[in-house]
Amino acid sequence: MKTRSSNNSSGSTKISAKWIPLICAFCFALGLVFSNRIWVPYESNGQQLISQRRREQEEFQAVSEDSRAAKKGKDVMDEVLKTHDAIQSLDKSIAMLQMQLAASRSSHEMTSLGASAAATSVTGLSHEGAPRPKVFMVIGINTAFSSRKRRDSVRETWMPQGDKLVQLEREKGIVIRFMIGHSATSNSILDRAIDSEDAQHQDFLRLEHVEGYHELSAKTKIFFSTAVAKWDAEFYVKVDDDVHVNLGTLAATLARHRSKPRVYIGCMKSGPVLSQKSVKYHEPEYWKFGEGGNKYFRHATGQIYAISKDIATYISINQYILSVCQK
Repeated sequence: MKTRSSNNSSGSTKISAKWIPLICAFCFALGLVFSNRIWVPYESNGQQLISQRRREQEEFQAVSEDSRAAKKGKDVMDEVLKTHDAIQSLDKSIAMLQMQLAASRSSHEMTSLGASAAATSVTGLSHEGAPRPKVFMVIGINTAFSSRKRRDSVRETWMPQGDKLVQLEREKGIVIRFMIGHSATSNSILDRAIDSEDAQHQDFLRLEHVEGYHELSAKTKIFFSTAVAKWDAEFYVKVDDDVHVNLGTLAATLARHRSKPRVYIGCMKSGPVLSQKSVKYHEPEYWKFGEGGNKYFRHATGQIYAISKDIATYISINQYILSVCQK
């Protein structure tokens, strides 16, 4: 009885063989369901992390490129500034060498000039063999082609004419001439007009210079060089054609400085060196005058001023290396 009962209970717990494949398939499907629910969010988070990491790398790369570009730009600016400083340093060195050369040449030429002057006093001739009259002062009146009315006004007031002009030169040693160059076109109507006026009044000094408003400083330098070669004067005076001169007062003033070396007389002024390009009288070589805010050296206004023989000789000797201010 016991044996049969146990056999029946064990037989009731047995699973039919046909259910085993179904149970296995169900377990496999259930495993897939739980696997997808667990790993899909992880894969999604992984994709987000990867995308975020890529964005961070791109941002870092952009910042790095900007930093490299800024550094490169700064390096370029540093190189430009270094080059500019080097050019300024070279220009200063060249300017100093030119000054030293000019001083050396001037000293040598002045020594030679002393010997030449001694020979001139005996022969009455310059070192070129042409007469060089010894006078008290030479006055050069700066004029232009279009200034006929101004010249006539000067002739009618303070400048003697004809025989009186010759007498002033012979008795007082005062030479007065209108100084003017040539036009850009050879033998133009402007040049012929001056030739005709000079034939009438004989009071011009023609310069080897092409007339131009922006060449006034160069014209003055050429005047001093030409006057030194033509007259042995104690003083050389530059005056504009719209200035009326009291010859007596001018002569008395210069006479008080006859015994002084390197005389430079005029209405002196000074002013700030203008480094801004937007201003009217911009100074391209402003750095030669030192730091910003510096002033020009004292100098005479251009209407009228006088220099002594030694300064005029210095200008004549060094005329090809002396710089001029463009106004």
